[in-house]
Amino acid sequence: MSDISCYTTSWNYPSSILCGTGRIAELASQCRELGMASPLLVTDPGLAALPMVSDVVERCREQGLNVAVFSHIKGNPTGANVIDGVEVFRQGGHDGVIAFGGGSGLDAAKAIALMANQREGLSLWSLEDVGDNWKNADAEAIVPVVAVPTTAGTGSEVGRASVITDDSVHVKRIIFHPRMVPARVILDPALTTGLPPAVTAATGMDALSHCLEAWCAPTYHPMAEGIAVEGMRRVRDYLPRAWRDGEDLEARLNMLVASSMGATAFQRGLGAMHALAHPLGALFDAHHGTLNAILMPYVLRANETAIGEPMVRLARYLDLCQPGTATVIDWVLDMRERLQIPHDLRALGIDDRQAEKVGEMAVVDPSAATNPMAFDARGYRDIFLAALDGKL
Repeated sequence: MSDISCYTTSWNYPSSILCGTGRIAELASQCRELGMASPLLVTDPGLAALPMVSDVVERCREQGLNVAVFSHIKGNPTGANVIDGVEVFRQGGHDGVIAFGGGSGLDAAKAIALMANQREGLSLWSLEDVGDNWKNADAEAIVPVVAVPTTAGTGSEVGRASVITDDSVHVKRIIFHPRMVPARVILDPALTTGLPPAVTAATGMDALSHCLEAWCAPTYHPMAEGIAVEGMRRVRDYLPRAWRDGEDLEARLNMLVASSMGATAFQRGLGAMHALAHPLGALFDAHHGTLNAILMPYVLRANETAIGEPMVRLARYLDLCQPGTATVIDWVLDMRERLQIPHDLRALGIDDRQAEKVGEMAVVDPSAATNPMAFDARGYRDIFLAALDGKL
């Protein structure tokens, strides 16, 4: 393992990012720089019960911050979770948010920060990422966020959106505002060393899915292309290491960086993996990263006729044996097998009873708009059924 002190640095892209082991010690000072005296720390209930969170809260209080914790959120956070968090924020007189945890905690935290000081009567769903809905919000009412990811997957710490489940119709909705992106991000690999191997694998493959779909998207965004392909190289090099040895800080840090790179890259667009993962997550409450990991080769196969040239370039960049889509698919399959990720969706307890609905939901998901091929509802249904039964 390399001397990881060389990774201790900071940069701005797009948020102000503090990178390196032990940088969590700077959380209180970062909050104060943003004008926070009484932040609400939002996390998931599993993390809230661990010493990691209590230690962070205690250190912040010792440095003069009046910190409270809100953790009543689900693995796929819901609109009700956000409403509850806003109520706690207002009752506690808080002035900012610490988003702490994996994708669920970060997404819920950002949505709470968005809604905390908005006018009465404004619905969260009126800010869904459709057209110019984001203009319904008062930008000046959005409170500052410091994001501290503890998993390397969603990259929500550098994103301008949150994925929130509308339980009334079992649909995942993307809530968007340009100023939702956290002002500060702390990437501290020491916070990720306790992740179980299965969570490391699923979240790491989620980061890969973001980079891979951004790479395949047909839109013009050369900067995002470069970030996406370098993110995939880091996943190739560091995800197996992080999975094998949870204490490998170099691997853990580079996976945090790859995760942030993936979420930066998908400004270019996503695709059918996410268009299917969103409805499947809403209908079956399955883990988002695991869904993307399983769907990945089936979507690549379905898109094969439209992604030949980018797959040739990707295979060369990743130093795979032969350039082309088939080689990339084989690499994905090999990665999944090494990480002990299931080959089909039935392993997650998913069945085909709602296959038609899955297809109908996928075709209208925002991620479908930048898939390399335009599938109809039947096309999405067919990809889902292939992934369900493991038929490549």
